[in-house]
Amino acid sequence: MTGTANEQARKTAEGLVYATGFGNEHSSEAVPGALPVGRNSPQRAPLGLYAEQLSGSAFTEPRAANHRSWLYRIRPSAAHPPFVRAEPRAVRSAPFTECAPDPNRLRWNPLPAPEGPTDFLDGLWTLGGNGDATQRSGMAVHLYHANASMERRVFSDADGELLIVPERGGLLLRTELGLLRAVPGEVALIPRGVRFRVELLDATARGYVCENYGQPFRLPDLGPIGANGLANARDFRAPVAAYEDVEGPVEVVNKFCGNLWTATYDHSPLDVVAWHGNHVPYVYDLRCFNVIGSISYDHPDPSIFTVLTSPSDTPGLAGVDFVVFAPRWLVGEDTFRPPYFHRNVMTEYMGLIEGAYDAKTAGEGGFVPGGGSLHNMMSAHGPDRETFDRASAAELVPQKIDDGLAFMFETRWPLTLTAQARDAGHLQRGYDDVWQGLQRHFRL
Repeated sequence: MTGTANEQARKTAEGLVYATGFGNEHSSEAVPGALPVGRNSPQRAPLGLYAEQLSGSAFTEPRAANHRSWLYRIRPSAAHPPFVRAEPRAVRSAPFTECAPDPNRLRWNPLPAPEGPTDFLDGLWTLGGNGDATQRSGMAVHLYHANASMERRVFSDADGELLIVPERGGLLLRTELGLLRAVPGEVALIPRGVRFRVELLDATARGYVCENYGQPFRLPDLGPIGANGLANARDFRAPVAAYEDVEGPVEVVNKFCGNLWTATYDHSPLDVVAWHGNHVPYVYDLRCFNVIGSISYDHPDPSIFTVLTSPSDTPGLAGVDFVVFAPRWLVGEDTFRPPYFHRNVMTEYMGLIEGAYDAKTAGEGGFVPGGGSLHNMMSAHGPDRETFDRASAAELVPQKIDDGLAFMFETRWPLTLTAQARDAGHLQRGYDDVWQGLQRHFRL
């Protein structure tokens, strides 16, 4: 049955079309004439639909920061029974109080495979985070490992937007605004409050999720770089309208102020026939990232690799940045080319999608796809001994880094672990050992 579901999802995903552009005012209709002309909320919406606004920002926020979409749906979202509190499973939310913030450098192997049928929601596992979901501030790091599609089940997150980073297995995301396909090497962004269902394109799926409680992700300013570079807006793909007209019980799970709540609808809430606006999901291929780097000397700060940023109230200080270490050329002269030794006021959680990362190779279990490392605020880190020795003696010819795809969630506050992450069997207990053996070379 699962194989058949995977095959159906793959067939659907192969035929998808998209609108393009990040932050655009998109419009789409699955049935011609479903979008009203000249107004958002006519006395009688076309085709007997209900007009409904979904606001991802306050009405009065500046136009450049205002996020909203008008949805034209078969039933209004208000037509639902009461929600009841559900079991949290392995999902946790800020404020994180189970553990004290830990200054030690930490690294995990991949999340173990689930026991028994497990969909995306049941397979979510929280590593930690910061801030306060009720105050719309901070972020959380989750991982997922699933072996089944969500069936007659829909999820939405009122606490924040979800940046999904697949590492193994592709996903078909059925959202209120249409369908997205996200495979390893791509990321999907689901805005706050948008309902969606995850179907697997392969037998299993594994990856990472950044839950951003703060301001919505946006493209970073380019400053002296100029008008082009990094993640180009045209490479982001938004869905086109595709609706479900399905009767019968559908479980709708809502994450609200850190808790999961559930209600059983008598219809699918993915019933939006047409929509327009800018509060929309996206998918982005990380290999489209236009890497900017040094062509003279020194390794640039990793901020030059920022794909998306969630600003805070302090200019230049992000609530969370999403950074990718994509294939690139290294040509620096008289330069130690891997990332330098570092202590940072920001906190860095790093994951690996494929291949290897040029500063993390050694240690128990190594830094492997599906794994992750956490370097909290001011935790000293940098290349391991093996990498340092190799890079210090390397011949400095032009070098192409194309055998790995790594990323980082960088956040302004320390990341506090959940108890399950602190006590996890896949936590690497010997991570500090990778820096042992760094020799004293000082001489007068």
